[in-house]
Amino acid sequence: MNALNGKVAVIGGASSGIGRAAALLFARQGAALVLGARRERLLAELVEDIRREGGRALAVAGDVRDEAFAERLTATAVDEFGGLDIAFNNAGALGPLGPSLALTAPEWREVLETNLSSAYYGAKYQIPAMLARGAGSVIFTSTFVGHTAAFPGTAAYAAGKSGLIGLTQALAVEFGGRGIRVNALLPGGTDTAMGRQMSNTPEALAQVAELHALKRLAVPEEIAQAALYLASDASSFVTGTAMLVDGGVSIQRG
Repeated sequence: MNALNGKVAVIGGASSGIGRAAALLFARQGAALVLGARRERLLAELVEDIRREGGRALAVAGDVRDEAFAERLTATAVDEFGGLDIAFNNAGALGPLGPSLALTAPEWREVLETNLSSAYYGAKYQIPAMLARGAGSVIFTSTFVGHTAAFPGTAAYAAGKSGLIGLTQALAVEFGGRGIRVNALLPGGTDTAMGRQMSNTPEALAQVAELHALKRLAVPEEIAQAALYLASDASSFVTGTAMLVDGGVSIQRG
């Protein structure tokens, strides 16, 4: 039996990388999907791929920094599929890489709005829809950066993504008694377009891989499997966690 049969899920940041991999996996596991991202063409291609395999999916293009977009994603799930059970708030951005104190105020705000405020906006509408169903799973994509390890030049990224862990814990405590589970997923180095912004040469990629105990990067499908665990009833007693899926980068110090 598929793990998500009868479930409805919203995935933000779905057009590429981890979000795209999760969309394909969730659909194969039986979920009906509402997929959000800025890049309309890539979303349309993803929906076509899912439907070709017999899955159900709709695309809603927009900017995750816009609260109205978050409201529209949840409303689409409720209106088109009858409710909402799962939310994977996966959108994120590295922002400018360089000396941390050289960030301008607009650059700082843009990164935090993309990585942290967008997740709050999502949860603000997702949780009430889940409460109407009596249960639900909210997942935020955070990172080990700024949590168990740090890199120079990533202050805004680390601050925003680390903030998701606090948001996760607050929401988990507030809504756990009403059937809502909230967890943060902390991937390690993953071979995605965003990851290659930080490591854009074969040498740099090799150096990042060496930081991990497994001596390699993840592929998006591996992180998607962890998201599936948090989305499904297999994790029914898991909430408020910062779940590392990081290939051992947090323990590797050699």
